[in-house]
Amino acid sequence: MNWYMQTGKDGDVVLNSKINYSRNLRNYRFETKDQKDIQEIENLVKTNLPSIGYGLKFLKLKDMDELTKKSLNEKGLIDEYSSNNNVSVLVNDDENICIVINAQNHFEIQVFSTGMELENTFNFAREIDQIIEKTFDIAKSKKYGYLTTSPMNVGTGMKVGLTLHLPGLTKTGNIRKISQTINDFGLSFIAKYIKGSNSIGDIYQISNKQTLGVSEETIINNLKGIVDKLIEQERQARKLLGKNEIELEDLVYRKYGILVNARKLKWDEAIELLSDVKMGVDLGLIKEINDSQIAKMYFYINPANLQLHFGQNLDSYDRDIKRAELIKQLINEK
Repeated sequence: MNWYMQTGKDGDVVLNSKINYSRNLRNYRFETKDQKDIQEIENLVKTNLPSIGYGLKFLKLKDMDELTKKSLNEKGLIDEYSSNNNVSVLVNDDENICIVINAQNHFEIQVFSTGMELENTFNFAREIDQIIEKTFDIAKSKKYGYLTTSPMNVGTGMKVGLTLHLPGLTKTGNIRKISQTINDFGLSFIAKYIKGSNSIGDIYQISNKQTLGVSEETIINNLKGIVDKLIEQERQARKLLGKNEIELEDLVYRKYGILVNARKLKWDEAIELLSDVKMGVDLGLIKEINDSQIAKMYFYINPANLQLHFGQNLDSYDRDIKRAELIKQLINEK
């Protein structure tokens, strides 16, 4: 089963961990749009693919249909910037390794894990990065380190990110203060899902900003220290909510009841419902389903992956019907 449909360590709070290395080839223009350069880089990658290993397959975005491209975006393997037809990817069957080629940088080496797995994810990503550096002539400077398209990523060229579920801190009114504190530490802390000007779903992403003048190990240790504290604070906030047990049980079971019985569900409504239901499952209040089923729901409610699951191109109304239908199927899964 792919990483994004599993649960891991500290999975009640930490949904996933990600390491991203930005790398460029020395003898090619960065962020090139030149078709000759793009083709040469692709050929270079394909020639050296056996040396990289890990069962990676070369896929070109222009050969994919729109649903498949949107599916990669929903999985977090590519972003909107990487969705143009000049981009290719190297990806393994488990999709926990995805190297994006010819996007903002020549290589974006991404490794994903479920739950709080910073050290293991970092060690695996560094192993792959070292193979890439041995295989290709990577651009770097003795003074500045690895050279990247954006000066914000020069140095280690490493971005570390975690996705967190923080309903307790949100409901107790502490999330704004925490966001400010984290940003004061020089980290990025943003809501994953936005509707209008408001965040929805209580899911947040935290990552480092600084890549220059700091070691990879320091980036990992600093972020781990902050996230460990956030895990502790989130669990305390949930305990505080649990002091009024009847109210909390009523809240999560009402939301669960809608998931079970709704005939159609919009994407944003499903995201909001799943947040409270997941909290109920993680607190042991809802026993009818488990966190693995919740993870699958989070994945399949997204428009592209929902349509790929059913093998149909659906308009928004039919997607809402199929979303509710699929959630019922997953709830009844044993």
